[in-house]
Amino acid sequence: MNFDRLREVLERLVVAGGVAHTHTTLVRYCSDLGLPSPVNEGSKRERMESCFVALEDGDLPEIAERLLQLHPPSAADRNLVQDLLWEDRFPEVAKRTRREVARAIDGVALFLDTRHFDSLLETLWVVDNDPLEMILGASSTSLRSQIDRHVHLNPGDWNAEELFDRLGAFDCSDRRFTLLLEGLASSDVRPDEAEQRAFVAAVNEPLKGVGLELRETGAADGYPVFEVVSLHTGVRGSAKNLIFASSEKPDLRFRDAVNNEIEIVTNADKVLVYDRPIGAEGLRWADLLEWWSEKEQITDQAEAKKSLYLRLRYSLPANSPPQRKLFEAFYKGFGQAVPHLPALLPEVWLHWDPQTVKRRGRDALLRFRMDFLLLLPHAVRVVIEVDGKHHYCDGEGRGDVGRYAAMMHADRDLRLAGYEVFRFGAAELMSSEADLLVRNFFEALFKRHAIRA
Repeated sequence: MNFDRLREVLERLVVAGGVAHTHTTLVRYCSDLGLPSPVNEGSKRERMESCFVALEDGDLPEIAERLLQLHPPSAADRNLVQDLLWEDRFPEVAKRTRREVARAIDGVALFLDTRHFDSLLETLWVVDNDPLEMILGASSTSLRSQIDRHVHLNPGDWNAEELFDRLGAFDCSDRRFTLLLEGLASSDVRPDEAEQRAFVAAVNEPLKGVGLELRETGAADGYPVFEVVSLHTGVRGSAKNLIFASSEKPDLRFRDAVNNEIEIVTNADKVLVYDRPIGAEGLRWADLLEWWSEKEQITDQAEAKKSLYLRLRYSLPANSPPQRKLFEAFYKGFGQAVPHLPALLPEVWLHWDPQTVKRRGRDALLRFRMDFLLLLPHAVRVVIEVDGKHHYCDGEGRGDVGRYAAMMHADRDLRLAGYEVFRFGAAELMSSEADLLVRNFFEALFKRHAIRA
């Protein structure tokens, strides 16, 4: 990220916004944006400029996002700030591939809902680019007027390739281009599931040439949600019926508790089942807390937060202090940032294979339980395992190559299914550096997946 350029742009926009305030409301304006309080003396411009002096580079992205949300600048400046935030964080889509995508779209409807199509373009592009449009009206040369004329009033004047060219979609940032595709595949623009899937199928042909695809990652209002993701990362299918925090082995009948239907035969009261759709942003602590508050009918936020934390902690095995240490270090280490981070889910059950159990006994279930799971944006799922001696030794503490091989087999299965798997040694989690170790790991993980901790 070009922090120098981001600082320069933000200072220009934020200072201009502050100058429009009174001296009295300036402090609240700075607080809303996450800026330090301005000095008490000087002009409004001088007071605003003083706020930027002490800012670290790491503070700038959050300030930029607050500015876009609370005090949106012009469309041109909005795009400039967004592109600086998105720089180097999303998969590359070459110009040739973009043209191939545009040509593929000609085989399906460009949109079904005109209002939402226009709204999508407004959120991504500068369409009101003629200052005389309010005066000239229909004769204006603005991009909006041209779209009205050549896309809406005279369908067929512009094909998708011409529209993309006029928008600047062939030269824009990778993230802006993928957001255009995700928007065109959305149920707002295309309120018909069959049409959604036809569009996705057409677009995925050229996208797969660069290792990308529009993948179904969730559901909203009864329609599928699609995101552009790498073919080499993430898990296919939308998550549902997530079973976790089991203090005892549940008797389950299912093949994949994240992607398929399940039945809990016994010990249903000993597990938690998150049965809401997992959105495009994954499962955050804030989402989990909202679900828990409604499920338990707890209206007090502090009480709900405490009881959920204790319920999750209770599910951790009493004979595994290292697991408990990792769990506690995560939530303690990130403190107030936790609500916006992916929830660290303990004791997650994912698979049930009746044939495996029949042949190998109930112990086969052990390879299908996960110590921790995080559901990240873009269908990325991260499994974290804490390895004690029982992972590689028999009951008498001797090395067991068969047990170790079974563990490696399970890892391979998970990785091939699209999961990321990370292992901690129990000994390192019981060291004096454990808290720092855990925090450093998660900071690196979140940075890798563009999650701001």
